[in-house]
Amino acid sequence: MKFKDFWKRASHVNSSEPTSLDEMQPLSPSLMANIQKIKDDLGNSTDIIIREIRFGRDNERVMGIMYTDGLVDRNVITDFTMKAVTLDSRFIREEQRQHDAYHDIFHTLKEYALSIGDHGEIDNFAALYNALLSGEAIILIDGYERGFTASTQGWKDRGVTEPQAESVIRGPREAFSETLRTNTALIRRKIKDPNLWLETRQIGRVTKTDVAVMYVKGIVNEKVVEEVRARLDRIDIDGILESGYVEEFIQDSTLSPFPTVYNTERPDVIAAELLEGKVAILVDGTPFVLVVPALFVSFLHAAEDYYHRADVSSLVRILRYIGFLIALFGPSMYVAITTFHQEMLPTQLLISLAAQREGVPFPAFIEAVMMEVAFEILREAGLRMPRTIGPAVSIVGTLVIGQAAVAAGIISAAMVIVVSTTAIASFVFPAYSLANSIRMLRFPFIILAATFGVFGIIVGIIALVLHMCSLRSFGIPYMSPFAPLILKDQKDAIFRLPQWMMFSRPRLINQNNVRRGHIQPTQKPKSRV
Repeated sequence: MKFKDFWKRASHVNSSEPTSLDEMQPLSPSLMANIQKIKDDLGNSTDIIIREIRFGRDNERVMGIMYTDGLVDRNVITDFTMKAVTLDSRFIREEQRQHDAYHDIFHTLKEYALSIGDHGEIDNFAALYNALLSGEAIILIDGYERGFTASTQGWKDRGVTEPQAESVIRGPREAFSETLRTNTALIRRKIKDPNLWLETRQIGRVTKTDVAVMYVKGIVNEKVVEEVRARLDRIDIDGILESGYVEEFIQDSTLSPFPTVYNTERPDVIAAELLEGKVAILVDGTPFVLVVPALFVSFLHAAEDYYHRADVSSLVRILRYIGFLIALFGPSMYVAITTFHQEMLPTQLLISLAAQREGVPFPAFIEAVMMEVAFEILREAGLRMPRTIGPAVSIVGTLVIGQAAVAAGIISAAMVIVVSTTAIASFVFPAYSLANSIRMLRFPFIILAATFGVFGIIVGIIALVLHMCSLRSFGIPYMSPFAPLILKDQKDAIFRLPQWMMFSRPRLINQNNVRRGHIQPTQKPKSRV
């Protein structure tokens, strides 16, 4: 009993909650006291610039202008803040000086001198630190227990570049950046509707990362929006550095290998998802935007599917589904057939495989595991190496090591073909998160195939289907529109019908504004001959 009490006491002492400053303390009327507290709380950081300026008729007033170097635009600081305060306040009309506006210097500077567009008031250190470390300029006046902020953000960002992970042949070539306001502007360019609403909150006790929720009012299901707000508000952690942090906190199923939150770096994909009634979650500092609810079919759809003709897009989608089956069941089917069900193979093929495996010392199961592990190592090495070396490592690993293993009699040539085909098939998925799920599930199916043959694979498929049908993403069935079966939504599942036939939104996602419009096909003109 004493040990338990000691452990609880030690756990309480070593808790991960940081010792926070007394940030809710109100501002002091003394400018020097406020400046000294800011310096002490921020550790006299050299990137915090603080300037004291005298102004007024006889320079009897003192104000402090402070900002974080590197997070602000210095031209804005110089032109719109310092010049406005030092010059414009002296030339306020004489009739304004004679009234209370002159005696209330705070009101005079805010209404007449400060010409910057976006500014607000602060009265405590919590708001001051939040604005100061977010790239805003702080203006405090001696004798006042409040100050105001000026929007002067101007840090360097990567800008709008071409997508790296979701490239297309036909379609927009712009991708999100690491700046939240740039990302929201890219979506605004796509959807110029006043019903496109944006809510921003800060998550993270230390990082105070801006997280924005975007949706189209009137199309989105309000219950989904409320659930998104509730899950985001429940997040209590010291830092959010990427959208993956938020994804793990808000996902429905933690132990499932399948992702239940979709992510993309393309603004056109986010615009299309918003028009279907989904909710986008943008995190400052990352180019990947989250989308909820997420369906399984969404991970097999690409942005380019809607930029080509319907027949071409449908053919490509069918190839993706075939690639999904090959990537998941290719090695396991080979192991099951060569180990337990040789009678399923034609005689000539069986003789050829037997001749290849004559000198191989390992069973098919060990072969498959060795080759899959080697391929995963090579793929990770190619991803983590510099771009100038990564492709060379992949080529050397694939050709030299594979050929040497076959020549040495460690691996059969048929196994190299199977694993290579599986690897190529795993690259056809537009969403990298789904490819990671297939990588994990491939090994259990190989074990089932080596243990029970095709019967083990069938049992694994039944368990997998049951698991996928039990998943939900923010209340929406994960396998919709297959389970439950919705015939009207099959127009954009495996096949993609022409745009003039896709006149309704998904039924389970959107229940308020289902119809997208009244679209009619182009009428064939009558012959004039």
